[in-house]
Amino acid sequence: MSAGFGERVKETALSLLFPRRCPVCGEIVMPKGQRICPPCVKKLDFVREPRCMKCGRSIDEEESRYCHSCETRERHFERNLALLFYDDRMRRVMAAVKYHHKKEYLAPLGRMLALKFSEELRRFAADCLLPVPLHSARRRARGFNQAEELARELARETGLLLYTDVLLREKKTVAQKSLGADARIRNLASAFRAEAGLVRERKIRRVILVDDIYTTGSTLEACSQVLRAAGVEKVLCICLCIVAED
Repeated sequence: MSAGFGERVKETALSLLFPRRCPVCGEIVMPKGQRICPPCVKKLDFVREPRCMKCGRSIDEEESRYCHSCETRERHFERNLALLFYDDRMRRVMAAVKYHHKKEYLAPLGRMLALKFSEELRRFAADCLLPVPLHSARRRARGFNQAEELARELARETGLLLYTDVLLREKKTVAQKSLGADARIRNLASAFRAEAGLVRERKIRRVILVDDIYTTGSTLEACSQVLRAAGVEKVLCICLCIVAED
């Protein structure tokens, strides 16, 4: 029996015992077998083309390659892929995940993220997936890391290795959502550390960095800097949501 078949049997059994709830409306998903209610999928605000070639948010000018923010800021990652705009609906979904223990909402959203960008992820030929880490105290309080849960879905769909011991969070910072762009950068100074020894030992050269929400890009930038300093050559970022404007 293949591991994939066993996983599907387990998932089917669990869905019979505990009917899957839609992350968008919170009700039991209908019809059965779906992960998100089809009408709810239509309510999601997907990031549209043309996209900024660096941060991945929609831009107005088709002839432009970058948004204003990415034209004026240095980025140490190659680009970011983002699935959904972080609108009021997704704010409610992510609040339910983070503050009301709805971890199960991340699986269908992570699978949708993987399917949307499967071709870009394959072309990048990464050595592994790395989730943006939470500080240990915050992880204990929440019980999980939302970026890691999304990364697990990406690993299932792509077959890529997932490492949680390469990129570490050393400093507990104040919540980024209350800060402006410059304050976010100062807040994240020295917050992350990359294990250079593991990068060398595992011959990690190209990584896919996974996070839940892209606001100004300061978190992904801070992580990318320490990964590059540890010997990683290229970093591709992927996020579930992105704010419409920086």
